[in-house]
Amino acid sequence: MTPDAFVAIADPHRRYLLEELRRGPKTVGELASGLPVSRPAVSQHLKVLLDAGLVSAESQGTRRLYAVSGPGFLKLNIWLDQFWEG
Repeated sequence: MTPDAFVAIADPHRRYLLEELRRGPKTVGELASGLPVSRPAVSQHLKVLLDAGLVSAESQGTRRLYAVSGPGFLKLNIWLDQFWEG
């Protein structure tokens, strides 16, 4: 688990993107429609989430679908769980 995950989720726009992606895979355009920032800004936020391992991307033709990365959140969860154990 890298601290990058905490940096990634510290931003409210990125937390919004994660909440949206929790509901299912989406494109940049779909994600941008709910934020007061440009598509390029959404892409930059997604890159941070990708680099932190919290999001994955899959090409489907000319579109890229983004989704929450289960393994990335599992690593984060395992790291956090150590503070709850006796």
